[in-house]
Amino acid sequence: MRPFSEVELESLATAIRVYDDRLADITLIAGWTGLRWSELRALRVRDLIRVPMRMLIVERAAPEGVEVKTTKSRRVRRVPIANRVTPLLDAMTEGKRLDDLLVTTSGGSQLHASAFKRTSHWAKVANGRRIHDLRHTAACLWLARGVDVVTVQTWMGHASIATTNIYLHHLGTGADRAALDLLNTPGHTGGTQPETTRKEDGA
Repeated sequence: MRPFSEVELESLATAIRVYDDRLADITLIAGWTGLRWSELRALRVRDLIRVPMRMLIVERAAPEGVEVKTTKSRRVRRVPIANRVTPLLDAMTEGKRLDDLLVTTSGGSQLHASAFKRTSHWAKVANGRRIHDLRHTAACLWLARGVDVVTVQTWMGHASIATTNIYLHHLGTGADRAALDLLNTPGHTGGTQPETTRKEDGA
């Protein structure tokens, strides 16, 4: 698992935008929604909900070369849409009917991983990451912003909380971050005594 940080995700999208604006937008959408590639391919315009809140209804997957099927968890889930990608998804509905595919290439074609990688120059710009790492990125972005782990489990569609907890092990918990803040408190530069005390002791 090698998620992108938020800064890295933005840099990745900027790099891809040199080659294709739409694929850059899709990269951001994948990195903020946590949908699997097969789920992105299967989204329909009607799955984008605006009222009472912006969300995606994820109820099917379209693995490449396989018929459309239910999601991996076999459950329908709702994934709220962050402000960062709301206008990007809205733009993808323009000129489409409710049953049309939502996330498509600039030419209106369904996504294909090989074509996406080729056109976006993925091997060059992604620093060894996989497309699936965009899904991991979303979970880490949510947790880093304080979304509780049970909610992240629901949004990701994990059957077990143990799967979601892997991201906490990667990121560290709120307790870890609070403890680090204590370690970094001014006046403490790595030891147990304030810097002024060490100087007085001839340290």
